[in-house]
Amino acid sequence: QVHLVESGGGLVQAGGSLRLSCAASGRTFSGYVVGWFRQAPGKERGPAAISWNGGITYYTDSVKGRFTISRDSAENTVFLQMNSLKPEDTAVYYCAARRPERPDYNYWGQGTQVTVSS
Repeated sequence: QVHLVESGGGLVQAGGSLRLSCAASGRTFSGYVVGWFRQAPGKERGPAAISWNGGITYYTDSVKGRFTISRDSAENTVFLQMNSLKPEDTAVYYCAARRPERPDYNYWGQGTQVTVSS
């Protein structure tokens, strides 16, 4: 069982930065696909950034060049560095993890609110 805990959300002005952290308890993220998903009010939850083992990453178009997903060397924590934040980045951000052979993410954190003011 993997328990995920997000932190680092908050209120920031447009153009500012935040770094979200996702800590895994019970095991490390080694061998897992880890993603940051976000859900804005009235919209469906979707991926913002995903990290595979070996350094492969994916970013949704709207965050490319502004967000960076990374893992610490011990693979206990996954980060989402968010720069040049925009009001449209306002959402609840969720960390999720799955084994590569699974099609769905079966471990989810509780979410952390990110609010970007204009």
